Formats: sequence, structure tokens, C-alpha cells
Amino acid sequence: MDSWCFTLNASVDPVKIGRGGTGFWGESLRGSLKGRTLSIQSWKSSKTETNRKLKPGIAYSVLSDIDKQAMKFQAPLFDTTVADPKNVASIILGGGAGTRLFPLTSRRAKPAVPIGGCYRLIDIPMSNCINSGIRKIFILTQFNSFSLNRHLARTYNFGDGVNFGDGFVEVLAATQTPGEAGNKWFQGTADAVRQFVWVFEDAKNKNVEHILILSGDHLYRMDYMEFVQKHIDTNADITVSCVPMDDSRASDYGLMKIDNTGQIVQFAEKPKGSELKAMQVDTALLGLSAQECSWSYPSCNDFGSEIIPSAVREHNVQAYLFNDYWEDIGTIKSFFDSNLGLTEQPPKFEFYDPKTPFFTSPRFLPPTKVEKCRIVDAIISHGCFLRECSVQHSIVGVRSRLEVGVQLKDTMMMGADYYQTESEVASLLAEGKVPIGVGENTIIRNCIIDKNAKIGRDVVIENCDGVEEAERPQEGFYIRSGITVILKNATIKDGTVI
Repeated sequence: MDSWCFTLNASVDPVKIGRGGTGFWGESLRGSLKGRTLSIQSWKSSKTETNRKLKPGIAYSVLSDIDKQAMKFQAPLFDTTVADPKNVASIILGGGAGTRLFPLTSRRAKPAVPIGGCYRLIDIPMSNCINSGIRKIFILTQFNSFSLNRHLARTYNFGDGVNFGDGFVEVLAATQTPGEAGNKWFQGTADAVRQFVWVFEDAKNKNVEHILILSGDHLYRMDYMEFVQKHIDTNADITVSCVPMDDSRASDYGLMKIDNTGQIVQFAEKPKGSELKAMQVDTALLGLSAQECSWSYPSCNDFGSEIIPSAVREHNVQAYLFNDYWEDIGTIKSFFDSNLGLTEQPPKFEFYDPKTPFFTSPRFLPPTKVEKCRIVDAIISHGCFLRECSVQHSIVGVRSRLEVGVQLKDTMMMGADYYQTESEVASLLAEGKVPIGVGENTIIRNCIIDKNAKIGRDVVIENCDGVEEAERPQEGFYIRSGITVILKNATIKDGTVI
């Protein structure tokens, strides 16, 4: 997994006090109820021992006789430390080169890849932090970070975007520093954090007791303070967020084996054969059935393959079970499936939650205009123009233009960064050029259309031959896992068949 919680302050030493079979703090007793002991007895007992006729819906004071059994309440001897978001800082990893998500990452970092029509992947951990009350946020970047930096500056700042009060959002770009080690770029996620330790030790972070390390390219909704609370309650040195994995894909990921207390006792990176068998755990210990474990989840990275295995042998490394939707947007197929999953009924994941909203750049676009269209199980973003077209099981991104006769099915269309006016569109068409958007009578199936793509009239993009992999950058597209990817700013001429 790509979420960890580390403790910086070792002063936290909670004591766990169990509860009795009655479900209350304290002990049972018989005899006199003297002093300030609070006593209660069951409703059944009070009903049979008194002659008063009690009216429903009214609260009464029920006093126990000295011969009746009562329950004694007293405050717990030790208070459990409650996680405070003011003492937590998060570090969001900006991702590596993103080769598995190429060509979507040819000119942008993985966390900057658009998702869901109007969001970017970085909005997921950023919004989870905000909704969890965490206001001290660092983002580590290295590859193709221009669009990511621009999005963060426009969205998460003290002025025009989300107001953080006394918190901060700071981008820490990869840089070279004096010394032999400082001459190298980030060698991995753990090295990226290590190179900026001096920043985390700054005076303004003196009250930070816990550090959250988060991935910037996952899709999920989590209350991070529940995660931190588990870390505190178990007095852990490191807590790793994890999910159950069935054996069909287990060998593709780093696996952790836990005992019945939740402590990680073993780690294996992509085990095979007998080693994979040895990593199986009884999911009943986690309160899960086998069906609940049949999910697809992300793999470990440098922290998981190096730091965690070493720490397991010497420290208290705990597992935090996250039994909800969690998807690693690490490949073209996972990106495609996750986006189209948003359009299903009911969706596997949805951005619509008034209590925990997801934030993104405020674009101030007009509502989408739809003229005589057929739209089924689709998401249409802001500022689009749809004219007599069909959209089915697809996502249409911001500022998209679909002309008459267009058929869009099983497609993720990212939209555009800017508008072309009606006069500009007419002028381009008169010159035989292709404007941004999708031209008349074009049919598109099983496709990802990157931003600012220009697709002409009478185009067919269906991959009817079932090609799994192809590279045609000169023609404006790639095929990955059978999915056609139209490149950013690409032009697909009139009448093209892919």
C-alpha cells in the first residue's frame, strides 16, 4: 500500500482498558448505594417492582432498592489519547515517471492526470486531507511537474482557492544539494522524503507528532484521522494502510502478513509459488468474508519494498485495514476502468458526498448546453456543447464539443483547456482543418481522448481488429491493453478509421 503513518513523538503511551460483558465501564455490585455512585436497573425490573403507571415517551427517574442489583459507573483509570489533526502533517508523493500510464504521462505527472471529467488525481489525497482536518501538506514532485504545480497553485492556496487558515500547502520539487548524495535526483519515494527531512524539522513544524505519507495517484475516500487513531491506539512505530487481496492477483503486489493483533510479522515483494502460499492469512481475523476480499488494489513501492520489510523485524509495525473502494491508477486499463466505473449504477465510487466533497480548480464555466441528445449512464462536465449526439457509458470532460451524429460509447473524453469561438470553428472548417472536439457523424468506442484533441468528421475509432498494443504517435494515437488513446493536442483527420 502507499499510505503510511509514522510517529515522530515517542511520548504517546496509551493504555488499553477492556470493557466487561455488560458493555459498560465499571463493575457489578450488591448492597447499599451510598455516596455519589450512579445506579441504574433494567426497565423490566423497574416495571415489575413499582405500581406506578408510566406513560411512554416521558423520562422518569428510576431509583433502585438496596436489595436490587445495580451497575456502578466510574471513570476509566487512563484516558486514551485522541488524534489531533493539528499534530499531523501529510506528505503526498508526486509519483515517478509514470511509464505504465504512458502516453497520458508524456507531458504531465501522474497526479496531474484528469479523472472523473473535472478533477485531477492529486485532488483525491488533497481533499481527503482537508476533509480529515489536516492542514499541513507537502507535495513532493519530480517528473513533468509543470501542470501539477499550476493546478496546485490555482486550487489550494490562501487567496483564491481553498482557505487553509493557519495551515499550508507546499510543493517540494526535486533539487540538487551540496554533497555526493545531493547530486542525485530522487531515487525513490523513501529517498524523496529523506532528502527533505530538514524541511520537516523546520520550526513551524515543531508541533507535528505524526507524519502521513500518501500516494498521489490512487482513487479512494478515507478519513485519515481514523488511520492516525489506530496508529496511536496500538502504540505503533509505523502503521501501513492495507487491503485484503485474493490469490488471483496477489503475486503482482507486495504482501504483508499480519497476526491476530494486526501487527505485521512478514513482508514479501511479489511472491510466487510456495512463497505466495505462505503469505496467506485468515481473513476472518479481519472480520471479512472471502467475497469481500475480491478487489483489485495497488502495489507497494520503495517504502513497501525496502523500508517496511526492514522495520517489521525491529519495530512495532501495524496494519490498518481499509475495507472500502481503493484503486491504483497505475496503468491505462485501471485508469480507463476506474473512470467508466463512475458512470455505473450504482457506481463503485462517486465524488458526490456533501459531507466529504472533493475539491478541484474553480474554473467558473457555464452550464453544459445539450440539444436533442441521447445520454445514458454518462457524466457530462461543465461548459460542454452537445448537439444531436449519443453518449453512452462515457465521461465527457470540461469544454468538450460533440457535433451532430456523434456516437460516444465506453469512452473517457478529458475535454479541453480552452474554448474556440463559433467564428474560429467555422473558419477552421472552411479551410479544411479540424477544430477542437469531435466532428459530425464520428463513431468512437473503447477510447481515451486526451485534452485538446481534434477529431474530424466521419471518423471511426473502434479497434475492430482487437489490437492489444500499437504505437502510432505520428498518427495521433496509441493502443494500450486494447484501449485506443488519442494523444493530447492530436489531430485525427476527416474519414480516418482506427
